[in-house]
Amino acid sequence: MRTAVLRVLGATALAVLAATAPAGAAEGGDADRDFTLQDPRITESSGLAASRAHPGIYWTHNDQDAPLIYGVDSRTGKTVATLTLKGVGTPRDMEAISVGPDGHVYVGDIGDNLDGTWDHVWIYRFPEPKELRDQTVRATQYDVRYADGARDAEALMVHPETGRVYIASKHKDGGGLYEGPARLSASRANVFRRIAEVPWVTDGAFSPDGERLVLRGYLLAEEYAWKDGRPVGEGTSAGAPFQGQAESVTYTRDGSALMFGSEGNHSRVIRVDRPGAAPAPGRTAPGGGAEPPGGGASGEPAGEGNATTGFLVLGLVAAAVIGGKRLLRRG
Repeated sequence: MRTAVLRVLGATALAVLAATAPAGAAEGGDADRDFTLQDPRITESSGLAASRAHPGIYWTHNDQDAPLIYGVDSRTGKTVATLTLKGVGTPRDMEAISVGPDGHVYVGDIGDNLDGTWDHVWIYRFPEPKELRDQTVRATQYDVRYADGARDAEALMVHPETGRVYIASKHKDGGGLYEGPARLSASRANVFRRIAEVPWVTDGAFSPDGERLVLRGYLLAEEYAWKDGRPVGEGTSAGAPFQGQAESVTYTRDGSALMFGSEGNHSRVIRVDRPGAAPAPGRTAPGGGAEPPGGGASGEPAGEGNATTGFLVLGLVAAAVIGGKRLLRRG
């Protein structure tokens, strides 16, 4: 029931916002450009992570599914590898994915549709495959508990230098950033402790150099400087595009841009170049400079012409999605 209602909300949002989404690159173009998820099995893309081993490949997964991870080629939007996780239980609510410096992929089965009542959640860890093909991979399952009690969360980030795992919650008492132990243990519960207050978010990611942290929600995305294991300052806008059910974000492999994803059938992943970073090939702003954050593939800055429409409907969409989730939890 939950999935069906959210699909309707997501589909409605995507239809209403179609005119506000930046245009993407044609199929078969350069890697790390806008692309559409072509696989009909991917209906609730809740997490997104750039592969370290395979340039142009992004790992994603559904919310509630068998333990399946999909490798998608950003040049075509087509799935080039389906990974079946062995050694883990049935996922409850997979919400996030990240690639660590140890060559392993981390999946956060950390969502809590009962509004923070499960006494533990899980992280799955498996080696990133050397070959892109359908295969079964053995994963390790880690129990996770929070020092201040159960809560809902959708964002899991692995620091690219230290390998420490962080989770950002979206509990009813507001968002919090939680730090895991220096090393995860498969033999005992891993206690995550609150280290900072952050916005209520649906995903997050560290930059490849480990110096920045981006957190996104349904409406906005903020990028923070990262120093001494903590976010610094209030954060700056990351130029998130208008999307229906805004669920995921990751940096490109080279850190020059952010890739924003959403749920829904054939959902779109949209590239936003970081200020001062080199744009993707063929992606320039008028006058030859780097395209402003949120700009479309054609070089038109995001928001010109249809920003008003986008802002008006985006608030309604976010309210509908959040309200729908709360209603389903009570049902």
